Amino acid sequence: MTAPVPRGDLVAGAPRLADIAAQAGVSEATVSRVLNGKAGVASATRHRVLAALDLLGYERPVRLKQRSAGLIGLVIPELTNPIFPAFAQVIEQTLAGHGYTPVLCTQMPGGATEDELVEQLEERGVTGIVFLSGLHADTAADPSRYERLAARGIPFVLINGFNEKVNAPFVSPDDRAAARMAVSHLVDLGHERIGLAIGPTRYVPARRKAEGFVSALHALLGVDRQEAESSIQSTLFGVEGGHAAASTLLDQGCTGIVCGSDLMALGAIRAVRARGLDVPSDVSVVGFDDSPLIPFTDPPLTTVRQPVQAMATAAVDTLLEEIAGNPVQRTEYVFQPELVVRGSTAAPPR
Repeated sequence: MTAPVPRGDLVAGAPRLADIAAQAGVSEATVSRVLNGKAGVASATRHRVLAALDLLGYERPVRLKQRSAGLIGLVIPELTNPIFPAFAQVIEQTLAGHGYTPVLCTQMPGGATEDELVEQLEERGVTGIVFLSGLHADTAADPSRYERLAARGIPFVLINGFNEKVNAPFVSPDDRAAARMAVSHLVDLGHERIGLAIGPTRYVPARRKAEGFVSALHALLGVDRQEAESSIQSTLFGVEGGHAAASTLLDQGCTGIVCGSDLMALGAIRAVRARGLDVPSDVSVVGFDDSPLIPFTDPPLTTVRQPVQAMATAAVDTLLEEIAGNPVQRTEYVFQPELVVRGSTAAPPR
């Protein structure tokens, strides 16, 4: 494929500067500077131009192929839940924009553990590590592994699952607020019997959602806290777990079901339909995450959107500050979710 020519006299078949500039949202002069390898262009702008080249299907000029600033490990639980690839994509793009090469490490059942993946990353001389929904989120796990990692001088940042025993920067969505948003939406529609389907409560995000759920039922409907807790079904993550939890909540007479993830919500919808009922005419279902394909489900899923772009960018920025030797607060940065109303919620049946 013909490489871009960084001048106005483009040869036939080569991309036009105007096309690259339009794709990148910059001026033709900026594109020309990037393609000629000239200084004076911000790193983020340069990355947009290179991304435009990639999206348009053109090879980069040899002069633009720079050495990596270093390897950054990204440790995630799995790829079957679409929210994890969504996070990985933003993290990798942001790292690439700063010249770093991401190394994706996925935990699979029966495969390498988180500790083994970290050991492999260390052997490859990584500059830092991003943990997404790792063992730090599991209150039953030993947090000392992160103390040992810090003692070895490897900077890291943790996404989803604050652990006060780990002295590191955390990035989280406000899980309690997410549950309150979902319950408030169902109450506004007229629902009075509302249940919660979440993963095991030993995980911090699930525990926080349960706390927000109980608080919301008590504040909005006057439900006794003990009674509210009886409307929580803690089960396995995923579609099957959502199906099982929803089946129990339907037996309890719930007309509205809040779920800890979009996959669990899809399982809940399947459970409703298995009983010959309809979503949302008979039962309303709310998810959490708003991963890319969720708007195209049947019905389109009402969900609480996790601010993936903002969280992932903040995590990378924090890690790079630490790598640069700048002081970083060992605290939790909390991001607000957003309720996205679609077709899976409606007023309860009379």
